[in-house]
Amino acid sequence: MLSQVIGGKGNMQNKKIYQEKLGTLEGALALINSGDTIATSIYGCEPTHFLKNLHNIAERVENVSLWAMLMMGEYPVMTDDSLKGKIDIITFFYNADCRKGHASGRYSMVPMNLHSVGDDIVASKRPNVFVCAVSPMDEEDNVYLSFDLEWSKDCMDAADLVIFEINSCIPRVYGETAVHIDKADYIYEATTLLPYAPQTLSSPKEKKVAEYVASLINDCDCIQLGIGGMPNAVGEALFDKKDLGIHTEMITASMGRLIKAGVVTNEKKNFNPGKTVGAFAWGDVLLYDVLKENKDIHMMQAKYVNDPFNIAQNENMVSVNTAIEIDLTGQVCSESIGSRQFSGTGGASDFAYGAYHSKGGKGIIAFVSTTKNDTISKIKTQLTPGAAVTISRNIVDYIVTEYGIAKLRGCTIRQRVENLIAIAHPNFREELRKQADELMIW
Repeated sequence: MLSQVIGGKGNMQNKKIYQEKLGTLEGALALINSGDTIATSIYGCEPTHFLKNLHNIAERVENVSLWAMLMMGEYPVMTDDSLKGKIDIITFFYNADCRKGHASGRYSMVPMNLHSVGDDIVASKRPNVFVCAVSPMDEEDNVYLSFDLEWSKDCMDAADLVIFEINSCIPRVYGETAVHIDKADYIYEATTLLPYAPQTLSSPKEKKVAEYVASLINDCDCIQLGIGGMPNAVGEALFDKKDLGIHTEMITASMGRLIKAGVVTNEKKNFNPGKTVGAFAWGDVLLYDVLKENKDIHMMQAKYVNDPFNIAQNENMVSVNTAIEIDLTGQVCSESIGSRQFSGTGGASDFAYGAYHSKGGKGIIAFVSTTKNDTISKIKTQLTPGAAVTISRNIVDYIVTEYGIAKLRGCTIRQRVENLIAIAHPNFREELRKQADELMIW
């Protein structure tokens, strides 16, 4: 394995550094003690073998905390409620495990924006242990955090103990991803296939929404697509565009296809011209092939990518995200169902602000107008009690459903109400108008 790790070109110094730090998974787990706070990378840099086995130390530890978000695998440490008090979870973005286990009291939510997530994690509960999966070491003693720079480097710098899980399946992706092997205190080797984002067929309604969104995107625009089926549907609707640029928190599977097809060239970008810029990547085989050793791809830390003032430097910046619900004045909830936490803020408000202030920019919130078989409208007179306001109505620009486009920027409350009712499902329009009258919203 060692010759593979150093690409067959290693010198004696490479081998010495590597061998001094090389251990086993069991040895890495033995380094975890009571009271530790652990942070890990995610997506393709998630330390799968470490997380699969972390629950096995529960008999000898207590008060261990694990920063977790959108885990790619199924891990007992996330699902076993008997671990309460032994290993508990802190997060800023709920996933299915958190939602299912919320009542157990094992999960703590810390609201954060992605542009400051690394600093906020360290300030909230500093991880003294950081564990990540990285690429094999190159001839210059570097490994690569190829798929996740959201908070990884901040937590790595803050930690007292850094553990690398060397995964031969992780390719080199360029940008700020290279990390010298000296940064690790302990390494072990464990091969894991890269995680693939689930690919689902877009519904006819989602395709209609995507068509409307695509009509707002022009040739040469710079795009961001959020997480989920709707943004991916939008990506699939952009193949007739030319010379698009990308500045995005997540590089998606649909973006990989746009790059491969030559739709994305980044040639017209005024900020980081010629480069696709992202903070993390999750997709399919084609995406990973596109990213591999591609000098036109720049993975950068979220503190840079998601900085609203950096986003705004991109002219014609178009941000596309989705929502759980929106009220008639334009307040957007993207992360909770009433008071029940469902996901998190992520970068939604970062990109809404940045696109809003970009020269020629557009911020788009796109969703199918109803849920539960057309029994619940996502456009509401008022947000459900307890719902989190993810994006302030002051920076909401366009709302898109399968019934059309509602422009909110520069509109009065009365105009917003009219525009949003016009793109609500027809079954709810009369009731929305009646409630707006009764509550004197307009």
